[in-house]
Amino acid sequence: MPGAGRAAGVRRLHPQPSEEPPAQEEDQDLLLAAAYVSDAQYNRNVPFETSPRAIRLYYFYNHWTMQVAIYFFICVDLSLALFEEPALFPLPFLATSIAEVLCLTAFFGRLVHFAKVTPQMVFWKDTKNICIMVTIVLTLFDLIIYGSLEAVNIHSIRWSRALRPVFLINFPESRQIRRTFRSIRNTLPDILYVFLLFVFSVLIFSLMALKLFGDRGLQTVEGLPYFTNILDIAFELYVLVTTANSPDVMMPAYNFNWWYSLYFITYIIINTYIFMSVFLAVVYNNYRKHLKNEIRKLAYLKRHKMIEAFNILKVKVGTEFVVTEARWKQLARIVMPHISGPHLELLLRISDEGQKGHVDKMNFIRLADLLNIQVVTINIKRHPLEDWMPRVYQSSASLLVQRMVRHRIFVWVYDVIILINAIFIALDEKNPFISYAEWLFLSLYIIEILLKLYTYEPRAYFGRKQFWNWFDTLIIIAALVATVANTTIQSARKYNSQQILDIVLILRILRLLRIIVSIQRFRLIVTTLINIGPTILTFGGLVLVVYYVFAIIGMEAFHGKVQFFDPNFTTPNALVCGNPALKDSAFARERYCKNNFNDLASSFIVLMELTVVNQWHVLAGGFALVTHQAAKLYFIGFHVVVVILIVNIFIAFILEAFFVAYSLEKSEVETAIEKKIQELGVGIQEEEMQDGKLVDNMDAKDGGFSGDNGDNKRKALKGLYFRIASKKYRTVDALLQQMFESEIAPEDEGPSLDEILNFSAGDVYPKNPNFENSA
Repeated sequence: MPGAGRAAGVRRLHPQPSEEPPAQEEDQDLLLAAAYVSDAQYNRNVPFETSPRAIRLYYFYNHWTMQVAIYFFICVDLSLALFEEPALFPLPFLATSIAEVLCLTAFFGRLVHFAKVTPQMVFWKDTKNICIMVTIVLTLFDLIIYGSLEAVNIHSIRWSRALRPVFLINFPESRQIRRTFRSIRNTLPDILYVFLLFVFSVLIFSLMALKLFGDRGLQTVEGLPYFTNILDIAFELYVLVTTANSPDVMMPAYNFNWWYSLYFITYIIINTYIFMSVFLAVVYNNYRKHLKNEIRKLAYLKRHKMIEAFNILKVKVGTEFVVTEARWKQLARIVMPHISGPHLELLLRISDEGQKGHVDKMNFIRLADLLNIQVVTINIKRHPLEDWMPRVYQSSASLLVQRMVRHRIFVWVYDVIILINAIFIALDEKNPFISYAEWLFLSLYIIEILLKLYTYEPRAYFGRKQFWNWFDTLIIIAALVATVANTTIQSARKYNSQQILDIVLILRILRLLRIIVSIQRFRLIVTTLINIGPTILTFGGLVLVVYYVFAIIGMEAFHGKVQFFDPNFTTPNALVCGNPALKDSAFARERYCKNNFNDLASSFIVLMELTVVNQWHVLAGGFALVTHQAAKLYFIGFHVVVVILIVNIFIAFILEAFFVAYSLEKSEVETAIEKKIQELGVGIQEEEMQDGKLVDNMDAKDGGFSGDNGDNKRKALKGLYFRIASKKYRTVDALLQQMFESEIAPEDEGPSLDEILNFSAGDVYPKNPNFENSA
């Protein structure tokens, strides 16, 4: 059987002789090969058993409903902090504890499911699984102890809540977030030396400040001694690195003698500009290095899985091993059950270049990439008016209107109208002339939509991909409804709804966004940002994890220490945020009482303010006054982890992603598909498409490719044509992976599985890659 070359590194724990019919055994080989191709398609690196039962369990494990269910329980588990004390929406402890136990049960069930499909030795060596199990046990232990103490009216700390993000990080579905954490972990050793040198510099300058200013008898604005305590000096100078307390921290010394300003200028140059820039450089360099290592590993793992799938299905034809056309089609339909017949035939034509009835190894290996590229089936249809009243629609006047609407000048005219509308929006709304002008602009916008609907086929104009058409229409309709409602209310003279007026103004302003579509450079930048959006969400998950952990710690340490009172309250407690320790403090003077850790939402807002860094020392000082000076370590730790480490990595990623996505547009695989589509005579250039002539028809009746010339093929397809749905990559990782794969020779099978899994950032495969320069 062509299954002898199965998965290096994927073991069958209890191999048993097969007693099943050959046809059924072939089906099992096909399912196994499809599992490998699916893993390669979605960049999954999950070792699984190759027994029939394990393969079917693995398919069920990867089903989208299972993934949605596990993310649902993760979201519920994380959101419990909104309902637990200190709560934004208080619920009884019994209700939240039952919900948490249900979530833990779901997590444990998912883990058991994973254990059923992966080899036992691999399962128990995987730290992700160990972390999940340990976290479940610790959470149950903490839940029992906390509940027991609450039953006897003893309040304790729910320390296990800070462990909840472990589930988000360690389940296989969160491999993007996990990869980011790995990059941070691998970057830490190099950053550590720079950070230690930075701390040493701050301490040296702190000692210098103590000797320079400690015995001068200087005082701060609050009347406190100036730079007399080494710990306070170190904290103030650390804050100065962030520039949050500049120039306040310098003023007592500067007022005493202007020469002392040189000390602070020197400190800012060395620590703020030089060290912070070095931090960014080190983070950026190491992040790129480890990112390329991850991409290299993904590329070789994908090729390794595709080779394993090929080895399972291969048969010998002449002197070479190939996969027959029938087996290839069966495989593609298992991996993508909803693929249409024409789409499948198109991919087969691309893979079977010589139309020999089989697919060779080189073309088989890129099947995962072919399946990842969305090819849209298009059905050319006529405008309904052309069927209902053809003479009128095809008259000279009607054709003139259609040509005018399709002309670029029509777009320019309405761009000018939008700019004029922007000027009117900026003018005084109470002026009757301005108010009446808005009706004129709305009328022009409605006329524009009606003309486009007359020119273009309506189902195409409001197709699934026509975002801007939907946006324009919805904005105009909403603005019209809101304007009519506001005019009606004002004419009634009972009251004037300012909220409706605000909505009208916002909708008018949003209309100006259409300018982005008209200017090519704007469109390119926005498209690039949209393309890197999915990967930016990965960093959103990373920030969510860090925020959640710090928010839980902050709530346990600081909740109830600061209270917010309505501005109308004039009691002494309101002036000191409910805590006498804040009397005469900058925290109380600035009315920062609402910046507290009394619930999860407030905690996230405080952490966001700390991320911006402006006035973060005031927040740190306020909470240190109501607890202990050691509380400043919490805020310093947050600044180091989020602002110095994560924000710099985020900047490094944005730079890398934007440069790559901005400079490269197509992959080699996409170009191959486009060329084949044109050769087959069923392709339509995207830039030549007209909205009135095209409509997505993904549910089109299956048809095949018949005939030898382009005309026959078009007739056989009965009006169906193809185009690439998007020329852009879904993620930057995919783009970088394609770049690296282009450096691998087609016949190169790469290193072994063990070597791939043990890649380090210093390893280089292939021997002379251009990936460094490309990235």
